[in-house]
Amino acid sequence: MALTAFQVKNSKPGDKLSDGGGLRLDVDKNGNRSWIFRFTSPVTGKERYMGLGPADDVTLAQARDAAQDTRALIRDGKDPIEDRNAKRAEAKVEASRSVTFKVYADGFISGREAGWKNNKHRQQWRNSLRDYAHPHIGHLPVADVDTEAVLKVLRPIWTKKKETARRVRGRIEAILNSAKAEKLRTGENPALWRGHLDQVLARRKKSDVKHHPALPYEEMPKFWKSLASDTSNAARMLRWIILTACRFNEAYEMDPTAEVKGDLWTVPAIRMKGDRPHFVPLTPLALAQLPFRPVSDVTLANCIARHTDTPATTHGMRSTFRDYAGDETEAAWETAEAAIAHVVGDETEIAYRRRTALAKRRELMMTWADYCNGAV
Repeated sequence: MALTAFQVKNSKPGDKLSDGGGLRLDVDKNGNRSWIFRFTSPVTGKERYMGLGPADDVTLAQARDAAQDTRALIRDGKDPIEDRNAKRAEAKVEASRSVTFKVYADGFISGREAGWKNNKHRQQWRNSLRDYAHPHIGHLPVADVDTEAVLKVLRPIWTKKKETARRVRGRIEAILNSAKAEKLRTGENPALWRGHLDQVLARRKKSDVKHHPALPYEEMPKFWKSLASDTSNAARMLRWIILTACRFNEAYEMDPTAEVKGDLWTVPAIRMKGDRPHFVPLTPLALAQLPFRPVSDVTLANCIARHTDTPATTHGMRSTFRDYAGDETEAAWETAEAAIAHVVGDETEIAYRRRTALAKRRELMMTWADYCNGAV
């Protein structure tokens, strides 16, 4: 039986009054009255309840009109709740069109740069976007940046300024991911590399990669013995880099308080070459190097030169570790590659390996620490 306005007005706490066709009035224990529409989703086949508003604001006639609209959506095979959510998201995106990519990027950087210890890193973010991204997409609403727009940024520098182009792409991707999280845009990220831009832009050739002089791993125990007696910040930072097989910037910009928890170091995606968080199992010897004051790569190079006559670089220490892992241990190739944060496999494989290979990597890093320290 259909409701009357009198019944709505005189409803009492605990009432659930049906108007038919899925529409009813619910009254909670405090007397708050709400219109509810009960339906079976044509998408999932499950029963759902959709709120149509409080009875103080929505009249019986308006509630019936709203119920009729939802029934029409169901006849068209649509789920009324999902349809409403999609329209709200579209409305928010439409409202965001006054927020340009430049305005949003500036806010994105300002909100995160306090956590970046390296002033040069902060400036590089702003300068690279100013010089390469903003001239092409800075004026566009952040919701409207698409693949074509991203390619306008990258194509002029992709082969001429390879490393700069790679960093700019990663920064655009991070900014657009943030905008999507704030519901200022929808859809896939047009700056995504794997499975998207890698189908359009040329991959880096092996000849493009410059190899850094590496200390032969056979010389590491002798080098470490000399390095271990050095109490400088450079030596402590270099020992940390060797024991974790990390890159210079990952150590230089590290915030131990936020990133090191127990015997695990989590390097944020924003500092990783692969744009993913990297989890590093820490040995007692590695933890013993904390804390240290970050120094420049030049200072680290001078530190290396103080302890060996063999030409070697900070970055080359990663190759030293990798050669040792491949030649002197039984660690699987995938485990060794994961230890130096090289991307192996597709997204599913990467996520699975990140969870399951940590114990294997911990064992490998313990073996490496013992080798460096002359314990084996």
